[in-house]
Amino acid sequence: MDLRSSILVVSNLLFFLFKISYGVLDSITPSQRLSDGDTIVSREGNFVLGFFSPGSSKNRYLGIWYKSVPVQTVVWVANRVRPINDTSGVLMINSTGNLNVIQNNSVVWSASTLKEAQSPLLQLLDTGNLVVTDGNSEDYLWQSFDYPSDTMLPGMKHGWDLKRGLNRRLIAWKNWDDPSPGNFIFEMTHHNYPEAYLWRGSTIYFRGGPWNGYGFSGSPGLKPNPVFAFKFVFNQDEAYFMFTLKQSLPSRGLPNQTISMFQRFTWTEQSWKLYQNLPIDYCDSYALCGAYARCLVTDSPVCKCLKGFKPKSQQRWDSLDWSQGCVRNKRLSCEEKSTHGFLKFSGLKLPDTTHSWVNTKMNLEECRAECLNNCSCMAYTNSDIREGAGCAIWFGDLVDIKQFPAGGQDLYIRMHPSELGERKKEDVDVPLFNFTTVATATNKFSPANVIGAGGFGPVYKGRLCNGQDIAVKRLSKNSRQGLEEFKNEVVLIAKLQHKNLVKLLGYCVERDEKMLIYEYMPNKSLDCFIFAATCLLSMQLMEDFQ
Repeated sequence: MDLRSSILVVSNLLFFLFKISYGVLDSITPSQRLSDGDTIVSREGNFVLGFFSPGSSKNRYLGIWYKSVPVQTVVWVANRVRPINDTSGVLMINSTGNLNVIQNNSVVWSASTLKEAQSPLLQLLDTGNLVVTDGNSEDYLWQSFDYPSDTMLPGMKHGWDLKRGLNRRLIAWKNWDDPSPGNFIFEMTHHNYPEAYLWRGSTIYFRGGPWNGYGFSGSPGLKPNPVFAFKFVFNQDEAYFMFTLKQSLPSRGLPNQTISMFQRFTWTEQSWKLYQNLPIDYCDSYALCGAYARCLVTDSPVCKCLKGFKPKSQQRWDSLDWSQGCVRNKRLSCEEKSTHGFLKFSGLKLPDTTHSWVNTKMNLEECRAECLNNCSCMAYTNSDIREGAGCAIWFGDLVDIKQFPAGGQDLYIRMHPSELGERKKEDVDVPLFNFTTVATATNKFSPANVIGAGGFGPVYKGRLCNGQDIAVKRLSKNSRQGLEEFKNEVVLIAKLQHKNLVKLLGYCVERDEKMLIYEYMPNKSLDCFIFAATCLLSMQLMEDFQ
């Protein structure tokens, strides 16, 4: 090699070392390595990969942290269980794409790709995801998002890759100085009706409830908003939850073992702002009230047996030990299943879904028939509340039911006929619509969609996302009608279905709104939408409810 070529090689080497030292690169190849003291930075400067020491610890770990946040906030750690006790650590990617963190020729952490790469590249993305690709391919042969530490970032799948048997769960740090896995774990369960659990060791600490189309049943605050968008996927290949950002700001969620909370933060100005804490209150304590009881945090005591049930041990119950829960006033007999009925309980966090079954194609009426025909079925409801679709049924004891002061879901519980009273005769199940669904269908209650009005309020024409046209009767907020009176009206109208009446599809009670949703029939008289049951009875009947 001549002098000129040698100078060029040395210059290129120095330039590479300069870029590594100042964090210009966002990737490395098999011919390169990342030593302690060097970093790589994602292309837009969002995240950094390098070696660090947490808190007051002198141990060294390979990790990823925010570059744009002045307070070092680590979101991923490679060698959690094998720290390095000096600055000799090195990250390398070999010729087939496998990763190794080495200390003095000893491997302290490694990761293997799904298949061998021909031209492997390790790259840190602006999402905080560290990925291995093959040349210019966009397919990830390995990614840190599949092996999270304690932090959930936007775009990360929290849950199962069922094809690979991969459980993407979050395990808290032991403490701020020690990122090794603690005993506080946040994970998605893998059964017929998935939901998220917080575990403290081998004990369930908090249950998020199943996905209902908008959010998790036990987290009513998890709704579409200006900051976050939420997604839940459940099929034969995957079961996962994901959040994404509508605004450009750092955000993260993590289980905190120190305070036994799952916390979600957003970065605003110069600090992390707490956006959400789970559990929310005392009633989020898993199975606090035992079976067939509900917990309402504003009650004293907070636990109460559901209607038709009594404490299994009255003595323990009176001493505020609710662990044994409640039992039926009247035992059920499978031979008499055709005589059974269902009581509707509203405003609930749905029970634990460990022993459940789901069919997304059934409607509520078909769901009821499915449950009634199986004497092991104890309850049913819609699996998707956006338009009252899908079927979820429960087997065995109903555990961990929470009552919300506002919001929550309907649950239909199997009862002995003697517990049904007059409800057995009416036995009318009317789907509950979500406010967002109705608002979207009516173009946010646009004046252009108004097809009539009365003293009770306007009637809007709308269209659901499945293409069905609806008529929405929106009661005036000045109405003196209470919630129970309104629900009685709903049941009355549902009972009065007739060939000359438009069909009642459901109702909505949310955000201080009371609305009735009808099937829209263009050839029907407008009065049939405005006055509903009064088309056959009397307009005065409706006025009595106002």
